[in-house]
Amino acid sequence: MTDLTKLPTDKLYIDGAWRDSTAGTLHSVVNPATEAEICQVVQGTVEDVDAAVIAARKAFREWRHSRAAKRQALMHAIADGMEARKQDLIEAISQALGCPAHITEWLHVDGPIYAMRYYADRAQHMEETEQAGHSVVLREPVGVCGFITPWNYPLHQFVGKVAPALAAGCTMIQKPSEMTPLQDYVMAEIIDAVGLPAGVFNLVPGAGPIVGAALSSHPDIDMVSFTGSTRAGVEVAKAAAPTVKRVTQELGGKSPLIITPDADLEQAVRWGCEDVFINSGQTCTALTRMLVPAERYEEAVAIARSVAEGVAMGTGKEAFMGPLASARQREIVRSYIDKGVAEGARLVTGGSEVPEEFPQGFYVKPTVFADVSNDMSIAREEIFGPVTCLIPYRDLDEAIAIANDTEYGLSSGVWAKDAESAMPVVRRIEAGLCFVNGGEFNYDAPFGGYKRSGNGREFGQAGLDEFIELKSVQLPA
Repeated sequence: MTDLTKLPTDKLYIDGAWRDSTAGTLHSVVNPATEAEICQVVQGTVEDVDAAVIAARKAFREWRHSRAAKRQALMHAIADGMEARKQDLIEAISQALGCPAHITEWLHVDGPIYAMRYYADRAQHMEETEQAGHSVVLREPVGVCGFITPWNYPLHQFVGKVAPALAAGCTMIQKPSEMTPLQDYVMAEIIDAVGLPAGVFNLVPGAGPIVGAALSSHPDIDMVSFTGSTRAGVEVAKAAAPTVKRVTQELGGKSPLIITPDADLEQAVRWGCEDVFINSGQTCTALTRMLVPAERYEEAVAIARSVAEGVAMGTGKEAFMGPLASARQREIVRSYIDKGVAEGARLVTGGSEVPEEFPQGFYVKPTVFADVSNDMSIAREEIFGPVTCLIPYRDLDEAIAIANDTEYGLSSGVWAKDAESAMPVVRRIEAGLCFVNGGEFNYDAPFGGYKRSGNGREFGQAGLDEFIELKSVQLPA
């Protein structure tokens, strides 16, 4: 097992060096399975952000003009370092988040390594030009970027921001969540070891209202990219508005899964439940509203109950679902379960009681609600826990109306007889992402939402485009 206490978590990484914070305040990182402290991580200040921005602004002068081949080589070296320290990344995420290590490997680490290489090979896109009549269109990096990443998929979102920014020629200041910052320290060590120029990447952990707010409002930051709750995303946008910086946001979701009448019900319900329970339900794209044909509703409820009651909990090799990430998150999820019961939903299995076999740790039972109407809190608000709601529908028109009756539009799913018959339903759903018949997440494709689920896209070519300024050069006709 990796000794995470050897990471330099009492330091910030600014201008290519590990340095002390101006305040020196420390924050405990807790293992949610044992409730024991893993280590303490320094908390940055506004002054630390200022120092990081100065370093990033200075580095940008040369990095923006670096050859794409140089950036590509450095990014492949970072990916090589991630491969070499894969176990460190797995342990850093698993111990702080609570996700079983064998799941953390494929859910949290393998994809980000692929994505780092994906963007390394797209750095050359910045040197391509386009002819537009008598004009030439050039691509240039947007500038100094501030990144605020979440606790639920910390490496996934780190790479989703840092990799395209590096490929574009941007410099950056990265702020991880206070709950899961350890993989960022591993990444900073990897980045330092490959010889990325000083100031291109800077790591400033700290509290959102301090470091996050400073990044969002800083006049010398050209772009801020935030992943988190819609409530916090609104505050980021407000703070960024006076300096007219570019803002991208990947926010909340309350996503539907439409199971059509011709679908394989057993397959569809099982996949839909597992989609919610993986990562202990702490997934922004989780399909937490399962829409089922009314004539097969009780059959679906029985399948969902069987799946939930068969979920192995814990952090060992047989476990599918670990604890919630924090005591606070556990209490939020429990309160929603109690609210669902109070609003009249049928508690099929699970509940807010402490699981008997896990008196220690922030565990919540996999929970299934039936007889849910779309106006209930558990159907409208993001719970961010292992709670799924089954809602019946009479026909597909009603299913689509229910699916779209939400302020969110991040993700969705359709399970039909086959992919071809699913597509007419997919086209009517108001969401930026749709999983058809169990299709997997694809790092080559854009990721992001409609409505109050955010602005902008990550991953795929669209993820690189977010970091590009277009310059039109008007030549003599």
